[in-house]
Amino acid sequence: MTYTTQIPVVGFAAWSGTGKTTLLVKLLQFFSGRNIHAGVIKHAHHTFEIDQEGKDSYRLRKAGARQVLIGSEKRWALMVELDDGEKYFLNDLIDHLDHKNLDIILVEGFKPEAIPKIELIRPALNKPPFYPHDNSVIAVATDGELPVSTKLPVFDLNNPEQIAVFIIDRFIDSARTTASKNTGA
Repeated sequence: MTYTTQIPVVGFAAWSGTGKTTLLVKLLQFFSGRNIHAGVIKHAHHTFEIDQEGKDSYRLRKAGARQVLIGSEKRWALMVELDDGEKYFLNDLIDHLDHKNLDIILVEGFKPEAIPKIELIRPALNKPPFYPHDNSVIAVATDGELPVSTKLPVFDLNNPEQIAVFIIDRFIDSARTTASKNTGA
């Protein structure tokens, strides 16, 4: 799959329970403090609910609305129902984000997708790593000894600032440099 976006996309891949969301929260706080605008796409398994039973949005969707947009002066959310068998891919989800207001897109999950990924590893979970067989893994963050040696950059999973600086250097600064060259700034 080819991703057609000028905004950098970086994924975080790991086994369940490794701490992907916890790390993303810390990275988002770091980025926010530096005026870096990040969008997030999080993979969910099967069906999921973001509106709650009894709420108007839930009732409208359950009544047959294919799309329900909830909006206020502070935020909005769009829910789209897919037909059985219809699939959405990461590229489709990326296209739905408002690119003009983002510096980077962080993706949680979507392990099989061929996007640059940072793999999170907690050796205590005793799960096999992806990086030896996944060429899209560009770095590893761990809280222990890696099960297989690597030439990839390795970061301390408990040091989100170290990971954030890597992302800024590798993705955001280079994207800004390219953008300024393209606009003649």
